[in-house]
Amino acid sequence: MPRTSLPLRDVAERAFSRAAGEPAYEGNAVRLLRDAAENYPAWRDAIAAARRSILFESYIVDDDAVGREFAALLAARATGGIAVTVVVDWLGCWRQLGLWRDARGAGVDVRVFNPPQLASPLAWVSRDHRKTIVVDGEVAYVSGLCISKRWLGDPARHLEPWRDTGIEIRGPAVAAVARAFARVAATCGPPLAPGLAGGDASHERMGEIHLHVIANEPDEAGTFRTDLVVASIARRELWLTDAYFVATAPYVHALCAAARDGVDVRLLVPGASDIPALTPLSRAQYRPLLEGGVRVFEWNGTMLHAKTAVTDRHWSRVGSTNLNFVSWRSNYELDVAIEDDAFSEQLAAQFEADLEHSTEIVLTPKNRVRTSSSGYGPGIEANPARRASSGSAGRAAAGAFSVGSALSAALTDRRALGPAEGRLLVIMAVVAILIGAVAAWWPRVLAWPLAFVAVWVGIAWAAKAVSIRRDRRDPD
Repeated sequence: MPRTSLPLRDVAERAFSRAAGEPAYEGNAVRLLRDAAENYPAWRDAIAAARRSILFESYIVDDDAVGREFAALLAARATGGIAVTVVVDWLGCWRQLGLWRDARGAGVDVRVFNPPQLASPLAWVSRDHRKTIVVDGEVAYVSGLCISKRWLGDPARHLEPWRDTGIEIRGPAVAAVARAFARVAATCGPPLAPGLAGGDASHERMGEIHLHVIANEPDEAGTFRTDLVVASIARRELWLTDAYFVATAPYVHALCAAARDGVDVRLLVPGASDIPALTPLSRAQYRPLLEGGVRVFEWNGTMLHAKTAVTDRHWSRVGSTNLNFVSWRSNYELDVAIEDDAFSEQLAAQFEADLEHSTEIVLTPKNRVRTSSSGYGPGIEANPARRASSGSAGRAAAGAFSVGSALSAALTDRRALGPAEGRLLVIMAVVAILIGAVAAWWPRVLAWPLAFVAVWVGIAWAAKAVSIRRDRRDPD
């Protein structure tokens, strides 16, 4: 049989569908929402107007004025007869769980994702990092924003609002967001009623936008595969904004390959992170990116928390996934890949506006990484008081992966290491020498913790084996 060649658009669509794990949804309307000033009011209005159901999912809901306002609003809607289901992440909210006491009393179904379990010592690595809201199966919100006054800033302390991006979706794709919520909810409680699990979603066309809902789950790496597809098909531009950039080597190589092929690849990251330990780890990857032709910018404000991409003013991605191993492989994340020229133009314009508040990082003639004196923005040194509040320690696992990559490369000599990675190696060398000294002179200091961990892991494995055998003997 003769071969039939597919147009490039069809090839790209098939690649997107396979990477995302979901078919495309046609007939949607999408609205771009910038920062808490636009996202929070839209969320409040939609929750207040709910007639049947509210699905509310967030990695962090702080017990502050903003968190209490949303908790009270959800409780009031439940009291009014609306079916309200809330999923919050244990690691993101473990100090704030008392916030939901009154909401539970009002009838809100509050579920906590993945609290610590004796039988699963390392289960804490997997988090529900999504930020989604679905109201009445008719409107969905997907973003990078959590619920906290940190996103509003603090003028008294000269802290600007956190820079973040979200979207509002109306149309058939809302059902996919609801189904993704239902799958997470089922991991921390009974399955949702079919009507809440996407069954009551409207399939009416609300616009002309074609999009994919990428509901990433642990070990599926759907967003990672999609990001690699985007880097491969970009022809003119690939502009990325990310809050916790500690990318894997394959993704760094994909960005550099695109840049060498003539694509205008730009990466915008925080200048000062709410997780200070991640900043040097992100900067350790600047050299290979810059040498590969990728332009790197650091945000000069308090905190850049957005996770977006725009390609060729045609494809866009907005959601919760950061460009690091933990988001790609361990977390529940949710992003939306949008194919629409008008929306992509909006996101591209926002990216260009953000660059005006940023500093470009360049290589000097001596091949050193430094800030540009002629790039965008006033420079890092011009705004010393922009340190964000400390964030969740769970995201620091991405940094651990980067350190592990550098250490492995140093031992195997499989790739050249840059000066920034050299500084990391000095720190880790000191730590390793100190551990060795402690093991030699005070072995019990290390032996007792290791013994405790070994016994704990052994008991967990035995309990899991007993549970599996019991399930095989007593099938439902």
